[in-house]
Amino acid sequence: MNFKTHRTSFRVRYAETDQMGVVYYGNYAQYFEQGRTEWLRNLGFSYRWMEDNHIHLPVVSYTVQYKKPARYDDLLTVETSLKNLPTGKIEFDYTLYNEAGVLLATAHTVLVFVNANTQKVTKAPRYLIEKLTS
Repeated sequence: MNFKTHRTSFRVRYAETDQMGVVYYGNYAQYFEQGRTEWLRNLGFSYRWMEDNHIHLPVVSYTVQYKKPARYDDLLTVETSLKNLPTGKIEFDYTLYNEAGVLLATAHTVLVFVNANTQKVTKAPRYLIEKLTS
């Protein structure tokens, strides 16, 4: 089973577009977040479960390159890839395609693991490392 890359698909909603039917640029961050949360869920964990276990994952860096516009009712696929084995941070690369396979955007995020009780950066949880290396 490949835990390093995961694909998830969804359809562009009308509310995510401008008057020209083009996806507003700020919505891409939500698309990449959806890819990331589904990547984690595919691994066997959810953000909610991690938060219930006192781990938060704030984004500390986000870069995106827009290639082509996504449009209302497009079926999009985001491919989320783990860049490296997590340490105190976890990095993801993303590619976003439409249903014709046209590359729409690429992105990169860096998140840090924060202990919810102390509000301090901590190492990646052992259960996550074990799952990724088994």
